[in-house]
Amino acid sequence: MSYDKNDIQRRMDGAVDNLSKEFGGLRTGRASANLLDPVVVEVYGSKMPLNQVGTVSVPEARMLTVQVWDASNVKAVEKAIRDAGLGLNPMPEGNNIRIPIPDLNEERRAELTKVAGKYAEAARIAVRNVRKDGMDAIKKEDLPEDEDKRLQDEVQKLTDAAIGKIDTMLSEKEKDIMTV
Repeated sequence: MSYDKNDIQRRMDGAVDNLSKEFGGLRTGRASANLLDPVVVEVYGSKMPLNQVGTVSVPEARMLTVQVWDASNVKAVEKAIRDAGLGLNPMPEGNNIRIPIPDLNEERRAELTKVAGKYAEAARIAVRNVRKDGMDAIKKEDLPEDEDKRLQDEVQKLTDAAIGKIDTMLSEKEKDIMTV
């Protein structure tokens, strides 16, 4: 494997983007369509993501709705949302399912903050692994010492920037979770 700055940058950005998606699924007391991303529904004899059996929308700040495309799947979608461990209580109305977003208590907020921290740490580890791959690739190339050092500094700067983004995202998410 040879050193490729663009590949390293792309992989680090991927870790940051993935963290952003994971944070989108963490409930903060406001409705977000991403909140239902982890929901998997058992329909037609297989498991499918919720967004493949209905349309999720946010009609108001503390309410989600799911318009189920096939009326025969409403019960399965309701069950999947209830069993997803998100603390939501879906209410079916015909082909639509209304999902009120309850207030978060202090205990749940603290729990969500810990989960956000775990997601951020996993992203940091992913970035460090990409850094290690980059450093290993530089060492394998037989380069003059000053060029070797310059490339290692370049990889470290990319790493520091990615970890800085992760830390900023975590700080914002924690603030978001803890504000009432």
